[in-house]
Amino acid sequence: MDIATLASANPDHWKKAAAIRALALDGVAAANSGHTGMPIGMADVATVLFEKHLKFDAKNPDWPDRDRFILSAGHGSMLVYALLHLTGYEDMTLEQVKNFRQWGAITAGHPEFGHAKGVETTTGPLGQGIANSVGFAMAEESLRAHYGKKVIDHHTYVIAGDGCLMEGISQEAIALAGRQELSKLIVFWDNNNITIDGTVELSDRTDQVMRFKSAGWHVQDIDGHDAAAIDAAIVAAKKSGKPSMIACKTHIALGHAAQDTSKGHGALTDAAAMAEAKARYGWTTGPFEVPADIKSAWEAIGSRGNADFTAWQERFATVSGSKQAEFNRAFAGDAPKKLSATIKALKKSISEKAPSVATRKSSEMVLAAVNPICSETIGGSADLTGSNNTKTADLGVFDTDNRKGRYVYYGIREHGMAAAMNGMALHGGIRPYGGTFMCFTDYARPSMRLSALMGIPVTYVMTHDSIGLGEDGPTHQPVEHLAMLRATPNMHVFRPCDTVETAEAWELALSSKETPATLSLTRQNLPTLRTEHKTKNLTSQGAYVLADAEGKRQVILMATGSEVEIAMAARDILQAEGIGTRVVSMPCWELFAAQEESYRKRVLPGGPVRVAVEAGVQFGWDQWLSGERGKAAKAGFVGMEGFGASAPAEVLYEKFGITALAVADKAKSLL
Repeated sequence: MDIATLASANPDHWKKAAAIRALALDGVAAANSGHTGMPIGMADVATVLFEKHLKFDAKNPDWPDRDRFILSAGHGSMLVYALLHLTGYEDMTLEQVKNFRQWGAITAGHPEFGHAKGVETTTGPLGQGIANSVGFAMAEESLRAHYGKKVIDHHTYVIAGDGCLMEGISQEAIALAGRQELSKLIVFWDNNNITIDGTVELSDRTDQVMRFKSAGWHVQDIDGHDAAAIDAAIVAAKKSGKPSMIACKTHIALGHAAQDTSKGHGALTDAAAMAEAKARYGWTTGPFEVPADIKSAWEAIGSRGNADFTAWQERFATVSGSKQAEFNRAFAGDAPKKLSATIKALKKSISEKAPSVATRKSSEMVLAAVNPICSETIGGSADLTGSNNTKTADLGVFDTDNRKGRYVYYGIREHGMAAAMNGMALHGGIRPYGGTFMCFTDYARPSMRLSALMGIPVTYVMTHDSIGLGEDGPTHQPVEHLAMLRATPNMHVFRPCDTVETAEAWELALSSKETPATLSLTRQNLPTLRTEHKTKNLTSQGAYVLADAEGKRQVILMATGSEVEIAMAARDILQAEGIGTRVVSMPCWELFAAQEESYRKRVLPGGPVRVAVEAGVQFGWDQWLSGERGKAAKAGFVGMEGFGASAPAEVLYEKFGITALAVADKAKSLL
């Protein structure tokens, strides 16, 4: 690569790109940690994108109609930090760039949503960013159809590397985007042929251009250091009616001694090699020093979009007052004012009629009531619509010929669905939910973890939540999954015992702004246990006394979901023998743990024997059995010790000993 020719061909562009390269070198060197090669290699693409195409205003970083820029190859985070600093984002000061990867700085090792303005999503786990971008693009399509082009009309741009495209989730994302013809999604592939272990050929021989084409994408193949070619490719991509992938042939660590080697992927901190690279770039200032004329040119790029922002404000002002209010409420993440009353009315009706239904059906009943008043919900399922009960009659199907539809057929793509939902939630104006079987949280888990890490209110509808699903057997019967999800910080795991608790769980999920929710729902029918109507949302307390002891309290039975019914039947057995027994329903451990100790003490006082019953593993239950004033010697668990089996649900509960009689016997053995 002849750097002198590149520099002379377009000197203004070269200087701006060199600023990114120099800051990347300096930031990684100061931290003695990080990844220098990708920011250096993709500096030309980023410069052309930000200068000529990206619709953004550095002074108004949260403008809803901005273009979204996603660095899927999050290890190259110094690229986005350099861009944000150079273009004038107020929070991305030079001091923050100097403190790259240090405690308290917004310049984390991998970009983190919520730390710095302009970072649209947390990337680092490779493939997540490109999969999120599909959700961003779907949100844009949906909102444009709902509010009109004068309010929403923008692109989503992504930089992805070989690692992103090797991760399996990328195939789910690419296929979904191609099927949905997301024409405002443009992906730049950093085609540098290098991974940490060496060249890509060590582990892969995929023809990525053909791969994207076969999935229905518009594809171009260009020199990723040729500014004119980059510009022309973006122009062509914008005109395409398909999602676009631009294969950018680049040199990792361009101009550095480590160029085109696996060493170039990581931290390039050798002072002599850095000085030599900067000399090749024509960069003569000291560390973190950007010449005034170059910084000024970049700041002009950052303010270029202010006119677009102002014009958008003027257009938005012409929208009806009700539409403006709906838009602002949805982007603020506020629940509709009617939600509380709608849930209360449903609860009252259910308590009176006392139906016996599976909680997956309960969930559908709630959605049928709330989807018409929550215009921002977009539902879906990973090819299990009829099993997850996530589609209600009013939604319509989101598709190429109906962008107003609010139900997505994700196909057998649990991971891609979860990541796309993250993208929708991050875009703003959308509150996504999607379903699969509880066991397949295994497939969705990396994106579910990122929902929690980013603090975004995505709702996961996980049905067939125990051995109660029956004949499909142990491959489909979750036993450890509740424990796994409860171990995830900032995740509300709801396991409702009936339709009333399901309604309360949905109200909490749809009202949350910073915590995702998992609804663990049954296949098998459950009776309505909450037959006395309470306007208060008892599930919001996490646990509560469902039935108290008659006579002296000797036993406390704790249960969730389908096992609360079993606990209530065990209470009948024990009370008949004169053993005062309280039943505590615990639909959400996380919310119970967050209550004042005085409330927790009222629900779980010290003294009585405690028995927990749940058709899963015991892991985690000791917090409530022997913690919270309990004693291990007076605590027992009735549940699963291994995997399930293929048989009807009622047979499995009997064979695995999860019965009212077993619970009562366990309690008596501890008295």
